[in-house]
Amino acid sequence: MKDIHIPNLFFITTPTPLTTRTRRSQTKPTPSSPLHPNHSSKSIAMASATWTFNPLPPLPPALFPNTAFYNATSSASPNLTYQISLSYPFAWGPRSLPTTAITNRTANAVYVLDGNAFAATAADFLKRRWPVDPSQPDALVVGVGYPLTDSVYAMTQRAIDFGAPMPGEPVSAGGADAFLDFVGSHLRPWVRDAVFPGVEFPRDALYGHSSGGLFVAWALTVRPEMFDTWIAASPSLTLRNGTVIGEVTERFGDGMGLEGEVQWSGNGTRPAVFVGYGESEDYPVRRRTQTEAQFQARKDLLQSFGPGKLSHELYDRLVGSGNMRDVVLKEYAGQEHAEVGGSALMDGIAYFLDW
Repeated sequence: MKDIHIPNLFFITTPTPLTTRTRRSQTKPTPSSPLHPNHSSKSIAMASATWTFNPLPPLPPALFPNTAFYNATSSASPNLTYQISLSYPFAWGPRSLPTTAITNRTANAVYVLDGNAFAATAADFLKRRWPVDPSQPDALVVGVGYPLTDSVYAMTQRAIDFGAPMPGEPVSAGGADAFLDFVGSHLRPWVRDAVFPGVEFPRDALYGHSSGGLFVAWALTVRPEMFDTWIAASPSLTLRNGTVIGEVTERFGDGMGLEGEVQWSGNGTRPAVFVGYGESEDYPVRRRTQTEAQFQARKDLLQSFGPGKLSHELYDRLVGSGNMRDVVLKEYAGQEHAEVGGSALMDGIAYFLDW
């Protein structure tokens, strides 16, 4: 059997996988769709694929309580594995209770990219929040990560999945399309239908940080109806050849006479967007222990992502388009790239739940 790891923890895969098989086709608006009848979602042409979700043995009750882990694999991509975590409220019962036995519940779901780095933060935030705000709606955290042992970031694979290589590196063709297809056409139906068939999920949010935030902004332009709320933390908008800002205008318009491809009509719910960035990302401060060379290298890296200035530009275009339900832009005083990942995640979840 294949060894599966979470950093500092050890697991063995179980022989009882859950499998989904779906085929993507071009989305066509229905009478209840938020998209104008003349403007469907951009088509993401994907071949039929099979994804198998292998459950990992449960942890001791005191470790990651009410959290289940799975590995997702596909015969079409034998060298690719996603590690999925599902964290749900204590009120749904102990981890020993099969998730299929959880019934008569309603919850919002937050899909968290770079799950190794952020899924536990999101889950802990919701569980910390409940004692002081028991009126908050139930929420499920779906972490989308990788089976890593020596890092919380799968740098090579996330560059492919998010379609966001480092500056100067070529964009991997089709990577973001395939990843969005996995999340929307395989992972989400599996969560709803196979793992929690007795839970209603009326609203979903997608969170991404850095190049994951860039992916969130791009996915919003491609499939705006896929998620109710989009949360982008320090989006690295200079990546993907800096084209995402232009794609936002192309899809949604600019609010100054240029009509976009997407027009909302009827009673469909328009998406809400939360964007956060750090004050010190575009203008970092030298740390006391850094040499000048170390500071310049750090400054060059942070400024290459352009999160501050371009986040404002993204905000202006989304607001100006008139196609969003709501858009929030938040600057975090004194924070840099890594800190904003956690701050915007928690604020973004609170924003998502407050509708």
